[in-house]
Amino acid sequence: MRIVLIGQAAFGVKVLEALVERGEEVVGVYAPPDPPGKVEPLKEAAEKLGIPVFQPEGMRAPETYEQYTRLEPELNVMAFVTYIIPESILEYPKFGTIQYHPSLLPKHRGANAMNWAIINGETKTGLSIFWPDKGLDTGPILLQREVEIAPDDTVVSLYFNKLFPMGVEALLESVELVKKGQAPRIVQDESQATYEGLCSDEDAIIDWNQSVSRVYNLIRGTNPQPGANTSFQGKRVKIFDSERVADSHQGGAPGEVVGITDKGLVVAARDGSILVKRVRPDGSPKMAAGDFVKQVGLKAGDKLGS
Repeated sequence: MRIVLIGQAAFGVKVLEALVERGEEVVGVYAPPDPPGKVEPLKEAAEKLGIPVFQPEGMRAPETYEQYTRLEPELNVMAFVTYIIPESILEYPKFGTIQYHPSLLPKHRGANAMNWAIINGETKTGLSIFWPDKGLDTGPILLQREVEIAPDDTVVSLYFNKLFPMGVEALLESVELVKKGQAPRIVQDESQATYEGLCSDEDAIIDWNQSVSRVYNLIRGTNPQPGANTSFQGKRVKIFDSERVADSHQGGAPGEVVGITDKGLVVAARDGSILVKRVRPDGSPKMAAGDFVKQVGLKAGDKLGS
């Protein structure tokens, strides 16, 4: 079966390598243009395998469609795609197009599905392989797999430890089902659908008056992007690695620094405290919270946030 892979980054690379290792005929790869000063990893992997690579600015141009059809694909496999693919390309192959999405559709449609599942305090999520259509993550489901969101998972651990490796295997399984003519098309239940937009800096502002659970979920659900943010002395500070402090209410007002340890600084929320271990002040790289404490002269009793 002639496959065109559309994707990017490490996930696209792993899917490509797994398809080739399985003996699938990948006849072309579409990846985004190289970022400034770097090479798109999927492009590099495809070139090493001797597979034609195409990097159009977008997929809507007539010349892109003509170039694509010359590959005579029978199936498109979309592995981490963040740009719009026109219906003319989605529907062109004999067997259509399958796509990976890191949520249990129809929940958490949108580009930041993992972020919002953690921010919302959910304890499970998963992945979907689906047949994309003109809507945003609205096409029929082919296959789904569920995973636990552990109490201390961040977006990084949820993706790289769970949804990334499971997603590669799920796409391979889905390709096999398509080849055998056994791939289902289960219509999504629109009554269960949720959609969230991109998780922005505005969404990631910490309100220290909220419960410690909500603050902690926001921090881990925005780690590494966009980073939960607060302020100190009128300047924004993004918080990344953190821990809930066990049995912790140490009496401070929300946002108050109630302790400084060798691991970082302890900040009070409404009903508990959080140990902040890694931060990024505006205009600076990420640093250990202890280094930030020394840099700005922060001390117990100081306040974060407005």
